[in-house]
Amino acid sequence: MDLLPKPDQVAAAASNVAHLMLYGGLADLRPMPRTLIDEGPLREVYHYRPAKQVKSTGDPVLLVTPLAAPSLCFDLRRGCSLVEHFVEQGRPTYLVEYGEISFKDRNLGMEHWIRDVVPEAIRAVHEHGGGRPVHVIGWSLGGIFAILVAASQPKLPIASVTVVGSPFDVTQVPLVAPLRPILRITDGGVVTPIYRMMGGAPKPLVRRAFQLSSGTKLLTKPIAKLQHLDDREWLAQIQAVDRFTANMIAYPGRTFGQMYHRMVKKNQLRNGVLEYDGREIRVDSITLPVLIFAGNTDGIAPINSVKALVRLLPNAHEVRFEIVPGGHLGMLTGRAARTTTWVIMDEWIEQHSTPDEPVGKGSARKRSAAKTAKKPAKKPAAKTAKKPAKRAVAAATAEVAPRRTAIGSNPERRFASGSSRSLAPKR
Repeated sequence: MDLLPKPDQVAAAASNVAHLMLYGGLADLRPMPRTLIDEGPLREVYHYRPAKQVKSTGDPVLLVTPLAAPSLCFDLRRGCSLVEHFVEQGRPTYLVEYGEISFKDRNLGMEHWIRDVVPEAIRAVHEHGGGRPVHVIGWSLGGIFAILVAASQPKLPIASVTVVGSPFDVTQVPLVAPLRPILRITDGGVVTPIYRMMGGAPKPLVRRAFQLSSGTKLLTKPIAKLQHLDDREWLAQIQAVDRFTANMIAYPGRTFGQMYHRMVKKNQLRNGVLEYDGREIRVDSITLPVLIFAGNTDGIAPINSVKALVRLLPNAHEVRFEIVPGGHLGMLTGRAARTTTWVIMDEWIEQHSTPDEPVGKGSARKRSAAKTAKKPAKKPAAKTAKKPAKRAVAAATAEVAPRRTAIGSNPERRFASGSSRSLAPKR
């Protein structure tokens, strides 16, 4: 809104204020309909119901939420919901969340999610999705879980892994870097007794930490609201983000301790090696395709902290790194994500998906075997030559068509990213 508002801006602002006062908000906060398909200790796997007007086909997608954050991160509000986007695209969409964390869960470590929760969710989605491989998408700590699961259990039916705003080098995080020398000196002498006594990081503390990560935005928020009183979409987004922040979840004590000692103090993820239960997980063992997103204004996981993952994946089939607009949450479900982050995800999933099979015809392998068994003897060369070589034509067409294996190589993309990076697929 201008310093001296125009008549239409005044009218829009008055309408928005009236709506806020009468109805409590402007955002459409209806959740996408879903059904519980699998559950276990701190594990709930949901399938989002397909849209009536769209046929649901293709490889399924599993959205992995981080600890302490609600699943609202993927279904923020109508129009800014990654779940809604996938469902309307006809993509079988699933989500794993963990429920409320209580004091009785204080002894659970990261291995509970890496060894049990996320792998079991992948298996459930694989089975429910018709036996097709699963595209795993993790945001923040959920992305770290996805990478560690893929590295530790290579036989899981995973088609690709997408990491959104996951820091793998905390020395590049401005909020943490200044504290690391102090933490090394104290050796956890202050923090460790506190989280052990409290059983973890309680919800109010997690909520406040997320708010403070926005820095100046938290201080300037009241002024920004006045400046955007005529912008319905902006106000709706703020309302949805406030609801997301208010629903933060606690960290279990042992998990919080592992994150504090291994990730913050020792920065183990920077070298791509994590130890737990006497085992060693090596990120460089991943051979799957991996897509990595960084937000250009992300204060929790800045670009360089996320980009550190790229060099840890020398054996991956393909690695793509993309910088997109937005902060830690905005890059995933902000208003700009519709034409940036989601566009890339659609391209990536389509590129690494298995082809659809006709219903009721069995697997491609069985059809191929049956066709071979029924195949008659070869005809004379003279008769065979008269028929068009369809496979040869298709191969020639494929060679002529441009190969767009790199993010940023598509001239039709509606945004620019000067820091995109792609590693050529291994053959």
